[in-house]
Amino acid sequence: MKSQNNSGHLKTVIFTLLAMVAFAANSLLNRLALGNGTIDATSYTAVRLVSGAIMLGIIGMATREKGWLGQRGTWLSAGFLFLYAIAFSFAYLSLSTGTGALILFGSVQLTMIIAALYAGERPRFLEWLGLFLALGGLVYLVFPGLKAPSPLGSALMAVAGVSWGFYTLRGRGSGDPLGDTASNFIRAVPFILVVSLFSLKNVQISVDGLLLASISGAITSGLGYVIWYAALRGLTTTRAATVQLSVPILAAWSGIIFLSEEVSVRLLVAGVLILGGIGLAVMGRGQKKGQ
Repeated sequence: MKSQNNSGHLKTVIFTLLAMVAFAANSLLNRLALGNGTIDATSYTAVRLVSGAIMLGIIGMATREKGWLGQRGTWLSAGFLFLYAIAFSFAYLSLSTGTGALILFGSVQLTMIIAALYAGERPRFLEWLGLFLALGGLVYLVFPGLKAPSPLGSALMAVAGVSWGFYTLRGRGSGDPLGDTASNFIRAVPFILVVSLFSLKNVQISVDGLLLASISGAITSGLGYVIWYAALRGLTTTRAATVQLSVPILAAWSGIIFLSEEVSVRLLVAGVLILGGIGLAVMGRGQKKGQ
């Protein structure tokens, strides 16, 4: 029995590490593709969603009964997924990898915390302190001044974060994460195809751009989400929320290593405030729930 528990714990650790690397890779791949002008933002999003839908559809058909495809998920969740993906792509036209990831995951966690407060949860001191620290970090990061990130890019990434936050909240308690995610990806495809029709004049596609977008959609998004759901089986809610705070750090360092992006004092300070504040809020909420 002890051996089985140790084996299960090891699998959880491995799956969690792989999922965090996949999430950080999404930021790196997007920035690499759009920063170098290998593909336009709309086409990148279209290829990402379509390749993700294909990958998840293949996995689903290989592991499920015939006729399951498209019967799960909702159009509203697919709408949030689409809004996240399109805003995410356009935001990285003007943001560095680390800055974008900080704003994204800061917005995601703040959305979930505020939603919990709105639902009637009574915050403790740590929750309030963490919330204000995180908000202060976001304000400091995007506040106009020397080396402040693009206001438009920051706003778009915040929209992406809020959208992903609502998408995550709607998926909590899902009885079939793989089926729901696959169907939501499939339902999101028509949204991006409609937008693509209005962006035909701005289409810019290369082999490198298609490859990067396909890897992001099929592997770091599609397979990455499947791996994450496998990891969630061995994680408490608090731990699941906390480990995601490692993604902006991984993304920032990957941008520095692979894209030669600069490390700014503003990014470091904002990172400490945002991640530290969200960590406090998550721990406070987890203690309240007895986790």
